[in-house]
Amino acid sequence: MSTKKTKVKIKAERPTPAQTEARMREVAAWLHDKQARNIVALDVAGLCDIAEGVVLATAGSVRHAQALADHVLDMCGRADGVYLGMEGYQAGSWILLDLNDVLVHVFQDGSRSFYNLEGLWAEAREVELALPGAAAGDGLGDLDDLDA
Repeated sequence: MSTKKTKVKIKAERPTPAQTEARMREVAAWLHDKQARNIVALDVAGLCDIAEGVVLATAGSVRHAQALADHVLDMCGRADGVYLGMEGYQAGSWILLDLNDVLVHVFQDGSRSFYNLEGLWAEAREVELALPGAAAGDGLGDLDDLDA
């Protein structure tokens, strides 16, 4: 008989829809804190096998995208949040953060329009975000008034 022990990963319980929405709003606020633009949260439960929610944001540069990803990871650590992985950090045109139930996509403008994830998840319900000082959908808030 073998005495070899095997480590078994036990998947965490699936969060409730309310917990997922709260998590998406929290992540959106973190992105907004660092001047991400056009922040959108989508409820993809039932449409996607790997996540319950998706948060999309646009960065102004590669360095800005990397700073946004760093900030989300830092805040996850502070909030004892789950972080499973990241892709695209070095190139910075599209950074994907896997927070277990929520996927975070940080894009450059051209990449976001090219991949059009909002179109891919057109059937998903958009989660309303109450970001401080932000005009609906653009993440810029009162900055829009500067052009007037």
